[in-house]
Amino acid sequence: MKEITAYIKPHKLTEVTSALQKVEGLRGVSIVDIKGFGRRGDKDSPHPVTDDLMDFAPYTKLEIFCRDDLLDEIISIIEKKAYTGLRGDGKIYVFDVEKAIKISKGEIG
Repeated sequence: MKEITAYIKPHKLTEVTSALQKVEGLRGVSIVDIKGFGRRGDKDSPHPVTDDLMDFAPYTKLEIFCRDDLLDEIISIIEKKAYTGLRGDGKIYVFDVEKAIKISKGEIG
C-alpha cells in the first residue's frame, strides 16, 4: 500500500479530482486547503529569506492511500491534470504504508 501526498494549485482541484474519480479501485481522496512557501535551490536568489517567509501561496493538499498497482496511474493523472507550466505547480510525494486499520471493524489491511 502507498500514500500519495500531492500539493497542487487550488484552481486545478476539480480537474484533478474529476480524473481521479475514474480510477477503478481508488477508494477516496482527502483534501485540505493550505498555505505555504518555497524557494528555489539557487544560492543567489534575489529575494532575502524574510521576503520569502512573508509570501505564502495557497495550495491544496491531496492525501491518497492506494494499492501499489494503482500508484503509477494516480501519479500520472495528478501530473497531467495539475500541470500549468508555471513555477510552483506543486509536488507529489510517495510513501510506503506499513499498516492500515479500519477503526469501525478493527480490520487490518
